[in-house]
Parts: sequence; structure tokens; C-alpha cells
Amino acid sequence: MKEEHGGEVITLSMGDDRTRAATLEALAMGADAAYVVNDDLEGVDALATSKVLAAALRRIDGFQLILCGEMSLDGLSSQVGPRVAELLGLPQVAYARNLTLEDGALRAERDLEDVDEVVEVELPAVVSVVREINEPRIPSLMNIMRAKRKPTVEWNAAALGLSAEEIREASSVEVLKVEAPLVERRRIIIEAETVEEAAERLADAILEGGLEG
Repeated sequence: MKEEHGGEVITLSMGDDRTRAATLEALAMGADAAYVVNDDLEGVDALATSKVLAAALRRIDGFQLILCGEMSLDGLSSQVGPRVAELLGLPQVAYARNLTLEDGALRAERDLEDVDEVVEVELPAVVSVVREINEPRIPSLMNIMRAKRKPTVEWNAAALGLSAEEIREASSVEVLKVEAPLVERRRIIIEAETVEEAAERLADAILEGGLEG
């Protein structure tokens, strides 16, 4: 969209020092500048996160289109985009898998699982997109080197007129721990002279392991 219509692309993230790696990747892929809210905010919920991002967006100002991912891979709530839109008083579209800009209006094709929906919205607006919207670019070595020279601004909560304590108090959900279940693989290797023999040994291994059905 930038190449077709012009403009500037910036990234905005809330995180910690580890966020810099993701920010550099976005800059290498074509973003022009980056903003990071870096403070002691680990574990806050979608509501608190949205308040921080909305405060940062008010500080940046001048935007026409705010793009969010469908969901984060830890919380899976799909709430941040819609909450940011509500806090900023902007129209919002969720689950967009295709976007086109025509005469100042944004047309979005939404993936609603059992049906596709096409909607139009005036800008500025907030849009949450699904993974299928595009194939991410692979940045070249030259663009990776250039990314380190692009503008990157870091704010703490105080710079946005907030405090870490205030943000944590805004959380209505307390996240105690996020972890993936431990999956142990049996690592059974089937060796045989023929396909038929391999199939028979595989069937025996499945039955012995109680994995049938």
C-alpha cells in the first residue's frame, strides 16, 4: 500500500529489550521508523496494553491507518486492536485478509470462517489482519544493515503521561504464568527391507503403544 499510494510506515510495540530484535526485523522489511514503549509492564492484560498503545498513538499523531495483528501468540485474545479503536474513537475492522484503498476509503475483505464479508470504512481507522493477508518479505542483507540506521524512539510510561503502577492497576486479568505443555516423543525408528514389512512393524508399534483409534 505504501508503494502504491505513498506515505510512511512506522511500527509501534510495547515490550522490553527483547522487542528490539522484532523491531529491527520490521525496519529491515521496509518500515521507515519504530517506536517502542519499554517499561516494567510484563504480564499486563489486553486492556492495559491497549491503553498504553492508544496513549503512544496520540503522541505520534498524524496516522491514517493503524494495522494490528489478529492476536498475540501468548494471550490469543484478539482484543487489543478493537480496544485501541474504542479508546481512540476510531472505526475498526477485524479479521481482514485483503485491503484496498480507493478514494480515501478502505475496502476490507473479512474472513469470518464460514463466510467472507466485504466492508468499507473511512480513514483514519484501525484494522486487525489475519496471517493470510500477505507473504512477509525476506529482508536483504543491505536492508538489514540499513535498518540499524533508521529512527527508533523508546518511551517509558512516564513519557506518555502514564505510570507503570497505573497501567498494572488497569489490568483486570492477572497473568500468573504462560508456558507450553511438555510433549515427549517416543522417537521410534522403523527399519525394514520392504514397504510391506515397514507397514507391519509400524502397525505393531502403534498397537503396542496404545495409540490405536
